[in-house]
Amino acid sequence: MEKETILSQSHQPERNPNATFKNKVKFFLFSSIGLFMFFVPVTIDGKSSILLDHVVTAIQAFIPSAVPYYALFVILLGAIYPFYTKTWNKNKVNIVFSIFKVIGLFTAFMIVFGFGPAWLFDPSMGPFLFDKLVVSVGLLVPIGSVFLALLVGYGLLEFFGVIMQPIMKPIWKTPGKSAIDAVASFVGSYSIGLLITNRVFKEGKYSIKEAAIIATGFSTVSATFMIVVAKTLGLMEIWNTYFWTTFAVTFIVTAITVRIWPLKSMSEEYYNGQEPPVETFTGGRLQAAWKEAMDTAAQSPSLWKNMKDNLKDGFVMTMSILPSIMSVGLLGLILAEFTPVFDWLGYIFYPFTALVQLPEPLLAAKASAVGIAEMFLPALLAAEAALVTKFVIGVVSVSAIIFFSALVPCILSTEIPITIPQLLVIWAERTILTILITAPLAYLLL
Repeated sequence: MEKETILSQSHQPERNPNATFKNKVKFFLFSSIGLFMFFVPVTIDGKSSILLDHVVTAIQAFIPSAVPYYALFVILLGAIYPFYTKTWNKNKVNIVFSIFKVIGLFTAFMIVFGFGPAWLFDPSMGPFLFDKLVVSVGLLVPIGSVFLALLVGYGLLEFFGVIMQPIMKPIWKTPGKSAIDAVASFVGSYSIGLLITNRVFKEGKYSIKEAAIIATGFSTVSATFMIVVAKTLGLMEIWNTYFWTTFAVTFIVTAITVRIWPLKSMSEEYYNGQEPPVETFTGGRLQAAWKEAMDTAAQSPSLWKNMKDNLKDGFVMTMSILPSIMSVGLLGLILAEFTPVFDWLGYIFYPFTALVQLPEPLLAAKASAVGIAEMFLPALLAAEAALVTKFVIGVVSVSAIIFFSALVPCILSTEIPITIPQLLVIWAERTILTILITAPLAYLLL
């Protein structure tokens, strides 16, 4: 959020002109619907899950033969999009990932129309990736984005963001305004979160170090992606336990990584040598939080426009992600299935999965390692593991944050000066810390 809340003692008695009945209804009603869709379990036909998951399941059951063709259509649009917008050759990263998206399109065509090499049609390869992941993401992200409009569009995030401002600097070494950035990324979109981070960084309101912390510590996948992970791992019956554990662990891990290399040693300079901003906090924080919420509700577009805009953003994001899943994700599965690459990489994490006594520690280590390619792959590898292992891997796939199929290109496309080697070190640190923190919690909670 670009503007900083400045609390003034002298203004406290004044009534906020935006605190109208209409804006209060927006805040409480729309935010409550959003919270209900994402966090309140409902039992339908004997299955307990959040309502958003039930909606997607109903669509898949109602038109099962059409869903694969819908997913293929989205992949086709996603492969064309970089060339249509003329961004495919913007830099080397864009060129590489635009090529991967075209490869993903051809792979999806082979899966849907049943032609190609035999290994592609192994149940654990192409069909598993397409049916369990591509189809779920293709439906959940656009539909979820509609309800995210209710959750994040009418002041709820701003309210809690202001409440959180005093603890951001001492715990996460970032300014107060990053509270909104952090939570918005987590429940909304890492790509939108990174766009906000980059814009605020270029305005001189984040230092290089602060921008790097936010980009690598807060810009994780949204709740809708977490639902796909939970569905793949069979964790939807304990969705709230999984979500809130992941939320807490992600922020705990970030609080640790900001105190170790490489984030600890990053420059405190500001973009183009700008002077650091000054934050001022005086007066009543709860009142200021309410004012921010009411101001946001007052400035928010109509419900229809907000939902339509979020649906558009969610669909464009889905177009970007699905071809990458079919290419980078498949490459990750090929490397995991037919080469020892992730076995070797998994040995980095094996001492830690063994230390916390996870069932099948080597499988857990390998699943943790494969997350660097695509954040969904750990869930695919651990889908048949013990519940404790599945829970830990589910948290790792989100809390590790760094993955090459989407987030790394997004970070590299910003002005934040962070390198791939630094990103790899941060990924390894986050993965290890997540395993060590989550495993005891899993044994305690499950």
